Amino acid sequence: MSCLASKNKLSYNDALLQYRKTYKQSFLDDERAPLKEEDLVHLNFFEPDPSWRMECTCQRVHDAVPFEMPLYSNITRTYIVYSILHCNHRGQKISLHTYKSIAQPSNPLYSQYLFLPFKDNTNGEETYGGGRYIDLKISDIVNDKVIIDFNHSYNPWCAYSDGYNCPIPPVENHLSIPVRAGEKMYTGTYKERSK
Repeated sequence: MSCLASKNKLSYNDALLQYRKTYKQSFLDDERAPLKEEDLVHLNFFEPDPSWRMECTCQRVHDAVPFEMPLYSNITRTYIVYSILHCNHRGQKISLHTYKSIAQPSNPLYSQYLFLPFKDNTNGEETYGGGRYIDLKISDIVNDKVIIDFNHSYNPWCAYSDGYNCPIPPVENHLSIPVRAGEKMYTGTYKERSK
């Protein structure tokens, strides 16, 4: 049994390392991205921790009223609350809201996209002060359950450079516990974009 557990852990770690490799490559594939190849060495992550991969109960929010989510660039974007997730990490209850952009459904690439921004007690010390994000799809929700993996949490582009429109995690997604999983604070030089 211990051999099986070890194999599963190795398998999870390998999958996460592959995810992080793809994540780094995404900066090189997008000409709008704030980081270049020489910057990627300054991306840092917590050690893989499968305990932060959790099955959550998904409570769908019907007739949600659109609201304006502030961005760090002092503008807003219109979202609705799509669902409320309830899960448990080592005895700590966690509730998080997922959001759906009002604008994005017009783009078929984003019609299934759900946005999960959050803050936690590591912000400003171990992780970016502005919070981190997790991406989900509506199709990830099966029988009112969804898997969220904080090991996949990542920094907004505002963590690396100015000039980007990064949503500020709403107060309902401010966790009172430290989430030591996913991307850590960037250790490279913050970039000033030319206007």
